[in-house]
Amino acid sequence: MATEFQTKPAIPVVGHIMTDEDIGIQQGTKLQPVNLGRTVKLLTDPHSTSLYERHLHSMWKIIRHFKHGFLMKDLVQVFKILNVCADRVGEHPEYIEPMCEILKICSRPFLKEKSSDETAYAQIAVESISQLGYLMRVPVLEVRSEICRSLISFYAPKRLSTAIVGHKQANEKYNRDIIERSDIAETLVKALALLETDFELKLKVMNVLQNLSAASKINCDKMLQAEAAGRICGGMLDPDPSGRLMFRSVEILWNLLENGNKEEVAMQLNNANCIGALRDAFSHQVTQGYSHYDRQMRNDLLVLATMVAEQCPDAPFIETGFAKHLVLFATFQEVKSHNALVKHLSFGTNHEDFELKKFLMNVIVVLSKDPNTIPLISEGRVLLALFSYVRNNENTSGAQEWSPSQFEELQLHAMAALATLAPLCVGDYMTCQGSTRLLLLLEWCVSQDDYGGHGNAYHGKGGRGNKRAQMRYCLHILRSMVSLGDDAVTQDLVDQGAVNQLINILNNACHSQDEDDAIDLEIQCDMLFIVSAFCEGDLHRKELFGSQGVDVVLQYLRTNPKKITSGLGHHKLMLATVDCIWCAVVGCYMNEDLFLEGEGMFLLLDLLEACPKNMHNLILGCILDMCENPKSIHHVMTWRGSDDRTAPSLFVEMWRKEEEEMGVRRGAQGTIIDQTKPLMGMLQEEQGVLPLPSHCPSQAIVDVSENMRAKIYAVFCKIGFNDLQGLTTEDQVTVTIIERYMDFKLGEVWKEVISELEQEEVRPITPDQEALETISRAFDEKVQIVTETQTELIETQRQKEMDDEQETYTEIRENHRQKEKAIRDWNDYIARVSNYEYLKDSKRRMDSSIENSRNQTRYRELELFHGTDEPNLQTTTFQGRHVTIASTPLELTGAPVIHPITSTDRDKGVTMTEKTTIIV
Repeated sequence: MATEFQTKPAIPVVGHIMTDEDIGIQQGTKLQPVNLGRTVKLLTDPHSTSLYERHLHSMWKIIRHFKHGFLMKDLVQVFKILNVCADRVGEHPEYIEPMCEILKICSRPFLKEKSSDETAYAQIAVESISQLGYLMRVPVLEVRSEICRSLISFYAPKRLSTAIVGHKQANEKYNRDIIERSDIAETLVKALALLETDFELKLKVMNVLQNLSAASKINCDKMLQAEAAGRICGGMLDPDPSGRLMFRSVEILWNLLENGNKEEVAMQLNNANCIGALRDAFSHQVTQGYSHYDRQMRNDLLVLATMVAEQCPDAPFIETGFAKHLVLFATFQEVKSHNALVKHLSFGTNHEDFELKKFLMNVIVVLSKDPNTIPLISEGRVLLALFSYVRNNENTSGAQEWSPSQFEELQLHAMAALATLAPLCVGDYMTCQGSTRLLLLLEWCVSQDDYGGHGNAYHGKGGRGNKRAQMRYCLHILRSMVSLGDDAVTQDLVDQGAVNQLINILNNACHSQDEDDAIDLEIQCDMLFIVSAFCEGDLHRKELFGSQGVDVVLQYLRTNPKKITSGLGHHKLMLATVDCIWCAVVGCYMNEDLFLEGEGMFLLLDLLEACPKNMHNLILGCILDMCENPKSIHHVMTWRGSDDRTAPSLFVEMWRKEEEEMGVRRGAQGTIIDQTKPLMGMLQEEQGVLPLPSHCPSQAIVDVSENMRAKIYAVFCKIGFNDLQGLTTEDQVTVTIIERYMDFKLGEVWKEVISELEQEEVRPITPDQEALETISRAFDEKVQIVTETQTELIETQRQKEMDDEQETYTEIRENHRQKEKAIRDWNDYIARVSNYEYLKDSKRRMDSSIENSRNQTRYRELELFHGTDEPNLQTTTFQGRHVTIASTPLELTGAPVIHPITSTDRDKGVTMTEKTTIIV
């Protein structure tokens, strides 16, 4: 039988990938492959080097093909073509135009076929951008101009409106990274030297540098490596009818300051050429500039000069005459001058002139760091100009005058400058009657005049609606002046009543109910410091401080110690208070008596106990000097702190903590471990003994001033070492060391002397050697005595603890004995009430005991004997007609138990009433 096969219809094969080109919806331009290698070979082959028309035709073909940008993979060939053209444009100008067109295409972002191209060709792209900078060597204006335009466009590219099939542009971030990694910025700075004669091209290069430095720290650093700041500032004043060169120069310098290394910028500007250029440019803008643009340029130049003066105090401002010009411009409004520079000069009240005035004050302060500038400041009467602002503020202003807010800001700026300049020019300060001006302004600050500050700018912080800002900076100036220690200045202030004026202000401040902020605390600290400076070492001024001043410091000492760690500055206030006590109270018996009467010593000890450790040194020193008054010793010994702690206990604890921080080796109970080094800390031991010149103190001497042990020892010398209350055995062990501190320190110093002599191989003469040996033996014996004393104290304490332990055990045994007796009594009671025979036996024993206790044993046989016992009564108690017996409690029965009275009860003479209890 024949088999028939049926053929199935064929299934068409369908492609899985269809492109836009396949379906006819492709958008954008498609790049046709072009072999750039053939063009490079055509240009470089010796057999075709003279075929110029073919060269140009091939390059124009490339330009038409890559009009939207070059592929990253083709960059090597593209820049080979550009370098060949650069070498030939001098002899064949026909290469200039295609070369410029190729450079124009380079301004567009590079194209990538794959995302990985950015990473794979990154180094090639960096070297290509660097090659653009190297092409500045071509002495053709068109080529150099096109390079500048291309770099600006490449740094901030515009996206193409037409898409390119199969390719994408690199993003802007990639372009910026490529430029930062290249050395284009450094190359362009060096190229400025080639463009001195071509002004327009120089401006274009400056424009590129301005764009590159606007927001890139890397570009700024690379420009500074090529000394961009010095080159640009030095050429700032080149002939420029348009004025654009100075603008570009200042902008680039600003960018270098903001994004680059300020120190490096200042170092490059620190030369006579650059400072002279800044001087001439600033003077020209001040005297000849009238537009808003000129005023801004003038202020920018002054800020640049200020920055150089801050970073380089030795900059040649005086040598170039710039400092003298700045002093003149800063003072000509307040101090009349006949100098030609300011003859027709005037400042308005606009914002730029207002900022210039503040900048000029600031630059004078900065220049004052150089001592050679002080004569110029004095000659220019700068202090007189600044003191013209130290006066009462007004709420209104006239025409062509600073507004009240502007005047306040200038006033505060001037006072901040005076705080620095006045101590440098004391003669000018006295000539201007600075003390009188300041005290009058201070009086106005605390008066009730209707004025509210505007609180603008940095110096006006906290001064809105009040006069605190003026008061704050007025006190800053006074503090700076009294810190000099100049007797004439201090006496002038005291003669004008500054002490009483400040104490009155402090008295009002410390009794105020308002909560103090950081500025209030700073003002009070300054006043306390000024009063301390007035009274230090002068008995008459301490008497002026008087009872009111003592009340003020006592009130401050009563401040809650918890506020010290609040962060507002109360710790500074407390330190200033202690310093004021030390300077204005200690040393004057009248003030000391008032201070002690007000419990000032108790308050100081309270503060010492509660304050942080970094304040202990100052407070302890004040207490030590106060102990020079014999009356204060009783106050110290009477004081009780927290947990009823005594002052000696507090001092001992401070000693132990000090030694713990120093790393002094001590036993578990504070005993001496190393008898050869009883006081030596870890640092001193590690440094060892080094031979030093005679004028240099040794480590043992320096140790005295570096910690508080010497002061604690001195305090104990005042209060004594014996019969101290509140000390534990460990404290007493520590006191034995404190008592011998001076002996141990002397021995330590002599050991250093011996060690230095040994290191220098110097042998003392025999008498000196014997003396040194005697001193060493005496030192060792004293250490041994202290060690034995400590051992005795510890042993005594141990024995006392053992005795106390035995007493405790005895008390425990007595307590147990009483409990055992109570148990026996209870058992006996149970036996008596539950066993009648035992009860009769107990009765017989009791009667026998009573009988034995009598003196006459045969009294019962006497005629007058009268028995007192009830017959047939079997109880072991002594009872009368009414007996209390123990019965069941009411809370168990719920009701009283009433027993009827029987005839037997009557015979026994016992009457039981309600709630009657009988004990047997």
